[in-house]
Amino acid sequence: MTGAGSGAGSNGRRRVPGRDDGERLGAAEIGAELGERATLVQFSTAFCQPCRATRRTLTEVADMVAGVALVEIDAEARLELVRALDIERTPTVLVLDAGGAIVRRAAGLPRKADVIAALGMAVRD
Repeated sequence: MTGAGSGAGSNGRRRVPGRDDGERLGAAEIGAELGERATLVQFSTAFCQPCRATRRTLTEVADMVAGVALVEIDAEARLELVRALDIERTPTVLVLDAGGAIVRRAAGLPRKADVIAALGMAVRD
């Protein structure tokens, strides 16, 4: 899981605030309301087999933890956001805290235990 600061990247693409720099992603950027305690954001594509398994894992975890929302974003339909966040493959999962700050990021099929641990960092009682 990685993160980077905001501003223009070395490739010249604009980065969206919220990349471990205290700024946030909100409902306008992700296209859905944030969860009360945390939000799991999954970037997927239609023919991505690991995306289906990731969706199942994230759904299970979101159902286990009250106040956690799951938002799936079609990477092909949201290319501007994908480029701004430097999403290079699907699935990519972002874990946002209640305020929309990105606290964890992972590419590939996540393990359920890793998602739970990342949520532990995002969820504050």
